[in-house]
Amino acid sequence: MKVTFSTLFALSILLSSSTLVILSLSLSSQAQEPQKKAENKQEKKEDPWIALFNGKNLEGWTPKFSGSDLGQNYKETFQVQDGLLSVDYSNWEKFNGEFGHLYYKTPFSHYKIRATYRFIGKQVQGGPGWANRNNGLMLHCQDPKTIGKNQDFPDSVEVQLLGGLGQGERGTLNICTPGTHLHWKGKLTKAHVINTGGPTFHGDQWVTVEIEVRGDKFKHIADGKVVCAYNKVQLNDGTPLTKGYISIQAETAPIQFKSIELLPLKG
Repeated sequence: MKVTFSTLFALSILLSSSTLVILSLSLSSQAQEPQKKAENKQEKKEDPWIALFNGKNLEGWTPKFSGSDLGQNYKETFQVQDGLLSVDYSNWEKFNGEFGHLYYKTPFSHYKIRATYRFIGKQVQGGPGWANRNNGLMLHCQDPKTIGKNQDFPDSVEVQLLGGLGQGERGTLNICTPGTHLHWKGKLTKAHVINTGGPTFHGDQWVTVEIEVRGDKFKHIADGKVVCAYNKVQLNDGTPLTKGYISIQAETAPIQFKSIELLPLKG
């Protein structure tokens, strides 16, 4: 076969074109790589919080009421209504000491917990005055399987969720210490209720609070501001309390939770 100058010229043009196409594809692929990496990185950062409440049912949660066995949802008090986790007293006529708690399935040690809630309706008849518009995030709870049938509250640290009564101050995020003690302002205190000076929220407005827990160290946050911090949380016998279960309460006041989320932290 005779190779002419024309043939060689045509072949060189074809090879040049192919090289340009390959080079173009290579450059395009390289240009897309940083973008893909950035997108993947953004996806990982977008939702680090874990939803403890799925908005559909009580999956992952177990009720326990004083006087009832673990797992019995007394009078169907804990309900999911319109995507909200509700403490509902519509099936009650009168309260006779049946304090209740709803426990999440997993214990935690280092985390942030964020809850959005609001108080609604009226307190059930017979409820104690202090329990009106009162709930709590019970943190570092004892294993619900170890709670006595007639035990009112778990050993835990309660971050009180309080609603205003229409006038005056009634700050949320106080501390209660069922079966526990802690160091407050640098000193051991055995007080059962500690007023933290948190903000007051009247009416049925939605409120979002956040608690940072690092073992035996706690920090309460409302409106993005730190309300209080304390440490050396311990059982009444002095045993350090560095982990436990999470629960919410049924203390005679109707309440709704829009969300309960958890962000794991490194120990």
